[in-house]
Amino acid sequence: MLKEFKEFALKGNMMDLAVGVIIGAAFKDVVTSLVDNVIMPFVAMFTGSINFDKWVIPGTAIKYGTFISAVINFIIMAFIIFLMVKAMNKLRKKDEEVTTKVCPHCKSEIDIEATKCPNCTSDLQ
Repeated sequence: MLKEFKEFALKGNMMDLAVGVIIGAAFKDVVTSLVDNVIMPFVAMFTGSINFDKWVIPGTAIKYGTFISAVINFIIMAFIIFLMVKAMNKLRKKDEEVTTKVCPHCKSEIDIEATKCPNCTSDLQ
């Protein structure tokens, strides 16, 4: 059962999907923060200080600190995901067995135990 779970967890498609979801969620926060805290206050300045969230006219404050925090959060998340993927790739490489080799003469892929290339009939070492 543990072996089956390991095979499932190390499948490339599942890891790629997980990475995409996590990075996407972190990137969503960055974009949301950019729009809410940096772009919209500038828009509000040019439209008479309209707050589009509440449709009132408050004082405009650019919350660039919130945006910087979201960017830092994204960078940290991306680095952690990078480390996780790197570790998973190491595990994946250990599990993969080499079953083929390349013929030095015709460059075709052949069985690792072949002594004669089936394509060009060259003798192999």
